[in-house]
Amino acid sequence: MHIAAKVASVGIALALLGGCSTLRSLNPFASKSAPRNPPAALVDFQPSMKVRSAWTANIGSAKNALFSPALADGSVYVAAADGAIARLDAASGRQIWRINAGMPLTAGVGADAGTVAVGGAGGVVLAFNADGKQRWKAQASSEILGAPAVAQGLVIVRSIDNRIVAYDADSGVRRWQVQRNAPALALRSAPGIAADSLSAYVGMPGGRMVALALANGGPRWEVAVGDPRGATELERIADVSGMPVLVGRDVCAVAYQGRIGCVDAVSGATRWAKEFSSEVGLGADDSFVYAADDHGNVHAFTRDTGVSVWRNTKLANRRLAAPVSFGRAVAVGDYQGYMHFLSREDGAFLARSATDGSRVIGAPVVAGSTLIFQTQAGTVAALTAE
Repeated sequence: MHIAAKVASVGIALALLGGCSTLRSLNPFASKSAPRNPPAALVDFQPSMKVRSAWTANIGSAKNALFSPALADGSVYVAAADGAIARLDAASGRQIWRINAGMPLTAGVGADAGTVAVGGAGGVVLAFNADGKQRWKAQASSEILGAPAVAQGLVIVRSIDNRIVAYDADSGVRRWQVQRNAPALALRSAPGIAADSLSAYVGMPGGRMVALALANGGPRWEVAVGDPRGATELERIADVSGMPVLVGRDVCAVAYQGRIGCVDAVSGATRWAKEFSSEVGLGADDSFVYAADDHGNVHAFTRDTGVSVWRNTKLANRRLAAPVSFGRAVAVGDYQGYMHFLSREDGAFLARSATDGSRVIGAPVVAGSTLIFQTQAGTVAALTAE
């Protein structure tokens, strides 16, 4: 009886493994089915914009972190998961200096003309001067996933427990801190911090974006980019994605399972908002706001009213990065290291450029006529359009 019961139990277990799709990956004998949402094949087109490589460099693998280049005073600063940090000439790619932070890094880079800041393992904040000499090290309350913001003599970070702290850029002394409630469940993502001369605009889990006065951290306004809703904690995730974008008097943002829109940077009054979901953030220029949704469709909306202008559906499920306006094009990277250039006016393909085959991560930066971005494998690529 005991042996029979054991055999029956094994039979039931194997039946469950073979029949339940959620457990199929645990069964070595189960057939491998095709992905439910396979990435779209790249379409052929006749390029109408000439893109060429200006320079390339290598900083090292990002691993699972989300690093973005930072542009300041004619230089681009980049970092890698193993602790490497480099300053490159934005025009030529020439390495000005390269250092190692002495610990793994989880976030970066934030920079202005005098200060370079990154997030290290365990919530350490590291600041260096423009020559690569360490100024100070501080301990945040928990892990940092988003690049620090450097502005007006401050280094501002948000840790995953939703605490926002501003440090003096010269000394590392804590100037102010703000604690916000954290939702029960959030994406392991890196909502960023944008800053101007008066405020820091912080995207947060739970779909909120808050403007904090740089002088003392006091709240100037708070808006909902996404409202958590649904029957489960998973369905209620509505985190702000990527970096809020400042353009003119507007600050624009997008949330996962939430909305996309622009608000007045001074008052927080909503210019426009509409239902949308993105995990990677958006781009904007004087005329349009651009975003890639969860399905890999790239959208353009008018910046003043949010009217839909076009949608490109031919990059479906290609795990797109945040788009950026680049001349007459919108540039958006994908999981295979391709940078796609779409027309700002109608979303048609203009050009395509390959890199190292690994995912384009973070948000590209534009230095004059050059687009600079980083891949997960560690390539820093600069492209120019003619």
